[in-house]
Amino acid sequence: MRPRAWRALLRLLLVVFDLVALNLAAQMAYALGADSLVAAGFRPPADPLTPLRLTVVGTLIALIVFASHGLYEMKRGASRLDEAVKVVTAVSFTLVLVIFVNALIGEFGGEELPWTRDILFQGWLLAVGFCLVGRFIHRVMVYVLRRYFDIDTRRVLIVGAREPGRLVWNTIRRRPELGYRVQGFLSDTVPIGEVVDGLPVLGRTEHICRAIRATRADEVIIALSGRSSQDLVEVIALAEDESVAIKVYPDTFQLITNNGVSIGDLRDLPLVSVKNAALDNPLNRVLKRGLDLVVASLVLLFAAPLMLLIALAIRLESRGPIFFLQERVGLDGQPFWMIKFRTMRPDAEKFGTWTVQNDPRVTRVGRWLRRTSLDELPQLINVLIGEMSIVGPRPEQAHWVAQFRQQIPRYMRRHKEKAGLTGWAQVNGLRGDTSIEERTRYDLYYVENWSLLFDIKIILRTIINFITGRQENAY
Repeated sequence: MRPRAWRALLRLLLVVFDLVALNLAAQMAYALGADSLVAAGFRPPADPLTPLRLTVVGTLIALIVFASHGLYEMKRGASRLDEAVKVVTAVSFTLVLVIFVNALIGEFGGEELPWTRDILFQGWLLAVGFCLVGRFIHRVMVYVLRRYFDIDTRRVLIVGAREPGRLVWNTIRRRPELGYRVQGFLSDTVPIGEVVDGLPVLGRTEHICRAIRATRADEVIIALSGRSSQDLVEVIALAEDESVAIKVYPDTFQLITNNGVSIGDLRDLPLVSVKNAALDNPLNRVLKRGLDLVVASLVLLFAAPLMLLIALAIRLESRGPIFFLQERVGLDGQPFWMIKFRTMRPDAEKFGTWTVQNDPRVTRVGRWLRRTSLDELPQLINVLIGEMSIVGPRPEQAHWVAQFRQQIPRYMRRHKEKAGLTGWAQVNGLRGDTSIEERTRYDLYYVENWSLLFDIKIILRTIINFITGRQENAY
């Protein structure tokens, strides 16, 4: 299972723990407060489904409130005290909203669920307690999985082998529950191969890209001392060419003064995350995935007859398969098989170049399919199985990715998100044989400025371009 899949599973387990804790607290509060209800003259609801309906509504409210308080981000090394304060705040806010919804149901002629002050206080206290206990159990489970099964671990490189870098390494070493697997230092002052505090120096900072690939690092922590701001920016720029998270130890934080940073911490050691993508937020990923499933399902449903006709036209025009499968590079640089309607001769890949205007390899049906972009419809299957998104950077073949990452700064950052069926570059006419530098600029803008509204805007522009025939550079 991929690291992201494990992390999603652990996050889902945390959600389950919270929801079980909250609902168990509600049940126990009503059981313990039964006498207070009788004393206050309340009767059980006439409709036996009333408690169930409010439970469902309350569960949805709790899920939204807890997620909005950042309780499912699962930051490594985050303060447990801060987490407890967030739990107390989230439980309190959830309780207020549930009371409001319960009263609103009564105002609109529905049946309210009766409660007393004793039930509310006991429910609040139990909910806080159960949530904290559940999160402690979850934390222990994650620690065991990280330490003994190598699940949800992250491979880390530390840039800088002087005092700041050593401080970061020794802090991580004392906390194995974080799941960090530090591969080594990169340093311009300590000889390569020398061991510093039990950790080897793997190379110079200028070789950071090579070191990231060799160690398959997931994260880079930059802890340089006495270096200029220009040096720091250059190191960050080099690391950004790879699909890794980048953090900076605050000894050098005064050198960075832009809005693309956020503060996290490693026990008592604060770190700065450089340019987190919007989709690093799990709630945003859920929203985007929901949009993908809805749009892909609807389009496949209504386009099914058209897809059958296209398949028939391809088969009648030329011998060969109806679909064309090609390995492309997607999320985190991982390969996947992209599905399209075949638009070229069966032997087209022997020539090894991408499509240019008036390409002789394209069939007559294929030319029409490319001009209308209908050859992309089968990629909705890639979207449904989670390999692609409706909107995102267009995927390239592995050999082009290897070439572009050497030529274009920060090119690999576009692989921080899933590849898309359409994208910001495509709706702006950057497709086919157009500037890859310009396409990358548009892709990076999308990755760093994602919002659900932005996705909807791109989808609408794609539909408009299709209806009006404004498919620029589609050949």
